[in-house]
Amino acid sequence: MDRIRIVGGNELTGSIPISGAKNAALPLMIASLLTDDTLTLENVPHLADVEQLIRILGNHGVDYSVNGRREKQQEGYARTINFTARSIVDTTAPYELVSKMRASFWVIGPLLARMGEARVSLPGGCAIGTRPVDLFIEGLQKLGAEIDIDSGYINARAPNGRLTGNRYVFPKVSVGATHVLMMAASLAKGETVLENAAREPEIVNLADCLNAMGAKIHGAGTETITIDGVDSLSGARHAVIPDRIETGTYAMAVAMTGGDVTLENARPDLLQGALDVIAQTGAEIIPVNSGIRVKRNGAGISPVDITTEPFPGFPTDLQAQFMGLMTMAEGKSRITETIFENRFMHVQELARLGAHITLAGQTAIVEGVSKLKGAPVMATDLRASVSLVIAGLAAEGETTVNRVYHLDRGFERLEEKLSGCGATIERISA
Repeated sequence: MDRIRIVGGNELTGSIPISGAKNAALPLMIASLLTDDTLTLENVPHLADVEQLIRILGNHGVDYSVNGRREKQQEGYARTINFTARSIVDTTAPYELVSKMRASFWVIGPLLARMGEARVSLPGGCAIGTRPVDLFIEGLQKLGAEIDIDSGYINARAPNGRLTGNRYVFPKVSVGATHVLMMAASLAKGETVLENAAREPEIVNLADCLNAMGAKIHGAGTETITIDGVDSLSGARHAVIPDRIETGTYAMAVAMTGGDVTLENARPDLLQGALDVIAQTGAEIIPVNSGIRVKRNGAGISPVDITTEPFPGFPTDLQAQFMGLMTMAEGKSRITETIFENRFMHVQELARLGAHITLAGQTAIVEGVSKLKGAPVMATDLRASVSLVIAGLAAEGETTVNRVYHLDRGFERLEEKLSGCGATIERISA
């Protein structure tokens, strides 16, 4: 199993290209199930999760080509992939596929909307929380779906083969359920109104794509989304937005190590709340024509308290990275996690590097230290793994991060991007 070796102590200087967002690419890919025309997606990152979803979509009959060729490896960071679901050959998403990636459960919406039926495995457990699917089920039932759960599968059917528009109020904000219901309602009969909907940029990116395909969606990016269902959708060409989580991660890496890095293609509007917090730690955040410039030269790291919140608040997907940054702050900080109930598994691994962190329920209290020391550590999930990289970049000596398959799910060529800015970091293959 691969691992990453880091020798800390180097400032980061140069530029890092920001890839397309994983959290935007996945629902856009799933939207290809809604039409028998070709959906062309630009700026698709090369990630383990993207490749896994390609396999899952292929199970339903979706064909694909990368830059005009049927291949997975492609030079450069941004790929253009064509997805064509000329015919749906299977409306079942089996456990052996869904269990490998929770987002694959989202195929239930497009399959039900286009084919009038879907049989999708329950996704099972998750390392960072239970993430129940009750909101998906309730929302689809509001659109007229008849649903029963049997032997670990959700069996869904649309009476007369088509869903019907309705009003649904989310009991709590859910990005995944908003994605699914927006896709399902696009082909429903009549108007659907989603209230207390997620406002994340990835929701807007999907709505823009669906509208380019012929959907009639209004209000994406606000708490109320209105969808006027249409009879069919066509193909389209659409770009995946830059990854705001990758942007925030590298900005925190620069704040941790010091230096001066331009994050090429980054869009500050996608994570302004997080950038404001990073600026409070003492780093300079400067919008430039090509993206965002991040600098920290000489000054110490100031402690800042944060609470994770749905967009536009501080993202839960940057919480672990921020904790890594706060381990060397000049004082005490408090980090409160409100989105997932078990997202502090990186605490014990950061402690192996010398961090002083105590837990009080859903709040982590971080007492900054003057130095960290390298050690072998183990990644527990995608975002936790990169928090260990951030800490390792500033730690004295050598840090080895094990289980890096977590990193490969969401960070494209991480060691290449960091080493290009002066970090001593390499992948060691088993």
